[in-house]
Amino acid sequence: MSEPVRPVLPARGAVEPPVEPVRSAQRVVEGLQANGVPYVFGIPGAKIDAVYDALADAGPQVVVCRHEQNAVFMAAAVGRLTGVPGVVLVTSGPGTSNLATGLLTATTEQDPVVALCGAVSRADRLKRTHQSMDATALLAAVTKAAGEVSHPDNVPEALANAFRVALTEPRGAAAVVLPADVAAEPTRAVIRESLPVPPVGPAPGEQVRRAAELLRSARNPVLLVGARGAEPAACPSIRTLISGTALPVIETFQAAGVVSRDLESHYLGRVGLFRNQPADALAATADVILTVGYDPVEYDPVLWNPEASRTIVHVDAVPAEIDNHYQPALELRGDIAATLAELARELGPMPPTAEAEAAVAAHRARLTAIDEEARTRPGTERGLDPAAVCLRLRDHLDDEATIACDIGSVYIHMARHFRVYEPRRLLFSNGQQTLGVALPWAMAATLVRPGTQVVSVSGDGGFLFSAQELETATRLGLAFVHVIFRDNTYDMVGFQQVLKYGRKSGVTLGDYDTVAFAEAFGARGVRVTTMAEFDDALRAGLAADRPTIIDVPVDYSGNTELGEHLIRGAFA
Repeated sequence: MSEPVRPVLPARGAVEPPVEPVRSAQRVVEGLQANGVPYVFGIPGAKIDAVYDALADAGPQVVVCRHEQNAVFMAAAVGRLTGVPGVVLVTSGPGTSNLATGLLTATTEQDPVVALCGAVSRADRLKRTHQSMDATALLAAVTKAAGEVSHPDNVPEALANAFRVALTEPRGAAAVVLPADVAAEPTRAVIRESLPVPPVGPAPGEQVRRAAELLRSARNPVLLVGARGAEPAACPSIRTLISGTALPVIETFQAAGVVSRDLESHYLGRVGLFRNQPADALAATADVILTVGYDPVEYDPVLWNPEASRTIVHVDAVPAEIDNHYQPALELRGDIAATLAELARELGPMPPTAEAEAAVAAHRARLTAIDEEARTRPGTERGLDPAAVCLRLRDHLDDEATIACDIGSVYIHMARHFRVYEPRRLLFSNGQQTLGVALPWAMAATLVRPGTQVVSVSGDGGFLFSAQELETATRLGLAFVHVIFRDNTYDMVGFQQVLKYGRKSGVTLGDYDTVAFAEAFGARGVRVTTMAEFDDALRAGLAADRPTIIDVPVDYSGNTELGEHLIRGAFA
């Protein structure tokens, strides 16, 4: 028998070859390269210019933006679409504080982001001097973790840990504050390899078997998929489970697309805004609900389990957040894909009961009827019907398209009517409902999904929150379509005011020349008034070699009636 091969160890007392010292700013760039970061979004400044200088020689492509908030939105979209944390690089003072909304949005909605923020030199840290501030305290409130580096040798480890924090479930943003003198000082410390978060296995077998027993004995079981269930690794296992068990599926907004075209008959709609949609009605009659990757920030448990009477089986990588209305009978904690694979094997074929089959058919028919009725609504002197525009937009796009939806009344109609068949193709801000995300998200999607259709939609109010980035888009040579649903008001606020107070206040906006605005930045601008004109403009925009802004007047007068069926407090 041959002797086992033993590893060759360095001789006792052997010394590794010395590492040549380099600026810690260079170590930042090496860390970004090691973690596969394709782009760095930001705005330079004196307190972070050492890192920008290092990026001039190597590393990810630098995308200089027009506002730090939009830079974070783009980074967050990269994180959501690729799974690699998006990176934002900004200077001290307002450069850092301008990140707050974007980082809060990313953390709430579980988009992995790493923020690198310049700061005054250590000697000035406690002085009342130019751009001095407690950046870590500010950033800690809007991220999963934030820390200030006090020594150049700590830079590689701080960056490595920020990536791990951003990628650990629940994902989100992590921030590293880098004083200017630390970035400029030399260090021999180095971490040149990615150190990913180690994987976990499936939930314990006994828990899986008990879950299978509960589902098999249920009269009306329902599968509710949330944001973490829409991860690329989890989605195939969900589809396998659906096809083998015939479970009806409802999605949160962040889980849009988990049901593929060939499993369309199992899709019963989305939950999150209304009390009376087919998905809500189905949840109301379920006796067992299997939640997969569900986060309460997406859809509060009290809204779908008001009497806390339903049996809940929780499948997730993280423990359930216990709520008066969310107390799982079973928690299957582990890798979602691996756990669902085990559950599907344990369940085997599980044909629905006659009662469940009839209920699903009725809800499916109602879901179809909602779209068919909306598609035929005529326009008025105020504009086109917003739901009809959403459905027409859907007709022009293929299954590889990415659609970024802003907040506003447009969000209501897109959530109700717009179907996609792959996860991470229809993007919503559902945790913070942040205004202005759509255009930056579309830009990021164009960068990481070249050669595919990319469309963003917003109201005329939300568009101007981030419209200055059109210059960034044309400078980068990006091509996508942005559709503005125009009514010259903050209608989402206005119709709620009417329901509460019988009148509107503070929601009227002025008109502006969208065509001239777009052309000023080198983009195309088109204003349409009919559905035929919209069709023509959209076709041309999807074929164009630069951004196209399509301005569509819409009649939101029906939103007040629609709003009577909204969940109270659904919008901030």
